Amino acid sequence: MQSYVTLKIEKEVGFIEFFHPNKNSMPSYVLSKLSETITNAGNNENVKILVLKSGGDRTFCAGASFNELIAIEDAESGEQFFSGFANVINAMRKCPKLIIGRIQGKAVGGGVGLAAATDYCLATQYASTKLSELSIGIGPFVIEPAVSRKIGKAAMAQMTIDAETFFTPQFAKDKGLYADVFDTIDALDDAVKTLAEKLVGYNPEALSEMKKVFWKDTEHWDNLLTERAGISGKLVLSEFTKNTLKRFK
Repeated sequence: MQSYVTLKIEKEVGFIEFFHPNKNSMPSYVLSKLSETITNAGNNENVKILVLKSGGDRTFCAGASFNELIAIEDAESGEQFFSGFANVINAMRKCPKLIIGRIQGKAVGGGVGLAAATDYCLATQYASTKLSELSIGIGPFVIEPAVSRKIGKAAMAQMTIDAETFFTPQFAKDKGLYADVFDTIDALDDAVKTLAEKLVGYNPEALSEMKKVFWKDTEHWDNLLTERAGISGKLVLSEFTKNTLKRFK
């Protein structure tokens, strides 16, 4: 099973799907392809609404690729890796099309960041969330602005500090990360399709202007998320983190 990022257009809805055989973890090349695909889809006149989804029926996204984290040997490489997540979040933020998140399973670390960076997010009862970064010696620095913007600082702090706990989909819904939670993937897909096709019929100029309102006061994120990537890039070199990551080899 090979990793991939694809764009499939159906009735002016662009379905962006990513996949990695290791629980949809995100190595650099997948992150790069994902940010590029989001940007290109945003500029595609044949696309009116975007849906972000992942392959498989279990984990939505397991976050950073531990294999790649273990291989980082200097701060520059560390910053470059974590900038991959920054680039994806910024691509989602700057995309002129509304992005619907389709979260079919667990979201960990960067996966929570992706869900938070969508404009409207739907999930299943299996889509629990966890911010595990502190437990391995780093922190959710890059995704924090997106997550805090969606669920608030208090909930962000709760998830960050309780780093080994999976929070329920109901928690995510109560805090505003998910707009709704469904019993099955089929029900989720029906809801995503219905919403996307409804939005396609709305005034595209109004949708684009509304997206600008949603993301007001985030214009500095290009610099902010790069700075945050630098923090993570240094911490991943610490003795504590290196020793912790060895357990995942």
